[in-house]
Amino acid sequence: MAVVLITGANKGLGLETARQLVAAGHTVHAGTRSVARGSAAEEVGALPVQLDVTADASVAAAAASIGSLDVLVNNAGIGPEWTPSGVIGPGEVTADLMRQTFETNVFGMVRVLHAFLPLLQRSPNPVVVNVSSRLASLSSAATPGAPGSGYPGVAYPASKAAVNMVTVQYAKAFPRMRINAVEPGFTATDLNGGTGRQTVEQGAEIIVRMAQVGQDGPTGGYFDASGALPW
Repeated sequence: MAVVLITGANKGLGLETARQLVAAGHTVHAGTRSVARGSAAEEVGALPVQLDVTADASVAAAAASIGSLDVLVNNAGIGPEWTPSGVIGPGEVTADLMRQTFETNVFGMVRVLHAFLPLLQRSPNPVVVNVSSRLASLSSAATPGAPGSGYPGVAYPASKAAVNMVTVQYAKAFPRMRINAVEPGFTATDLNGGTGRQTVEQGAEIIVRMAQVGQDGPTGGYFDASGALPW
C-alpha cells in the first residue's frame, strides 16, 4: 500500500479522494490550509497535515513532517473568476486576478512538486496526479461546439492549461515516475457553488484511478474517466 499526500483535501474532491484511497488501504495525508480544517479528513481516516500551497514555509514543513511519499495528488485549486454575477471574461479580467489564480493553481502546484520530489524519488513506484480541467484543452476551446468551447473565462482555463504543460515537462524529466493530468468533470463543489452536474464520488473516480497506476501505467497524459483528452 502507498503513502499518499493530497493537497486541498479538507472538502470537495480532495476529501472524497482521501476517503476512497483510505478505503483502498492506503495511508493518506490530507493537506489543509489550517489545522482547524483537518477534522473532516480525520473523519474519513486520513491524517491531516497543515499545508498552504501558497507558502514556502508551510510546504517545506509538511514535507519534513511526512518523511516518505509514494503518491502526490495536486488537487488544491481556486476559481476567483466565478462570481455571483457571472464569469469574469476577457473584457474584465485583470493581471491581479490572473496572478491570484496562478498563485494557487500553478505556482502552488510547482512549489509542492519541488518540495516533495526528493521523497517521491525514493519511492519504488512514484506517482503524481495533477488535477486539471477540460477547460484546459486548447483544441477544444478553439473548436466551436466542442466541450468547454463556450466558456468565457480566461484566468481559470489558462491556469489549468499551464498545469497540463507542467505535467508534460515533469513527465519527460522524470521518466521513472507516473505523472498525469486528470479532468474530474463538472463536479458539484464549493468551487463552483454546487452547480456541478455530478457528485464528488463520480468526480474523484479518475483521480483515485490514476493515483493507483503501476509502473507500467501511462505518464505525461491528460485523462478523464473515459480516456485520453485532446490537448
